[in-house]
Amino acid sequence: MASAWTEQQKDAGATKLAFDERFGLLVDAESLFRENRRLGRLLKDAKLKISQACVEDIDYAPKRDLDKAVIRQLATCRWVQEHQNVIITGMTGVGKTYVACALAQHACRRGFSAIYRRASRLFDELTLARADGSYARLMSRFARTDVVVIDDWGLAAAREQERHDLLEILEDRYGTRSTIMTSQIPANDWHDYLGDATIADAILDRVLHNAHRLVIKGPSRRKENATTK
Repeated sequence: MASAWTEQQKDAGATKLAFDERFGLLVDAESLFRENRRLGRLLKDAKLKISQACVEDIDYAPKRDLDKAVIRQLATCRWVQEHQNVIITGMTGVGKTYVACALAQHACRRGFSAIYRRASRLFDELTLARADGSYARLMSRFARTDVVVIDDWGLAAAREQERHDLLEILEDRYGTRSTIMTSQIPANDWHDYLGDATIADAILDRVLHNAHRLVIKGPSRRKENATTK
């Protein structure tokens, strides 16, 4: 607000405005500053893999079979308010991570907190936390974050401890927070991938039944970009 006042003093046009108008401009400047500072903090904490991803730049090329109306609905962030999940599947390179980061970034712009983790690093982080005694604190952080992105889930065979860790994360968030998961494995095959029928039933019950499912098709965008260089 002080900076805005200093700028006003330099602007001959602004000095001619009525007091109420000038004061309104100062309040608007302060509000915008606080909003931008909060967004910066949320994005810094989220550590999105693609920090510049945004829903406005999502590509709706026909070969991707990505419904613009669905993305527009998700952009309202009602799914976050209602504690629903988003499942994004498709072959490698089709842009799953970009869409996931774009949705998380948009949630931050709406004032929600977010965290991004690749699945493999998430489970490694939990293993280290269990060893150094910070497991409960880390799990608490995941539990209270509005949107958690688990990217590239299912690249390697599921280990028993990873199944239990994933169930604990989803259990803590079920009905209170939202989760975005991306995977090359079609959602209908997740049960077979998990192997343990009991844990698979518990995980899928918590993540799939209230989830918006996006299936991105088309060729690898990495290969397309490589051929155009």
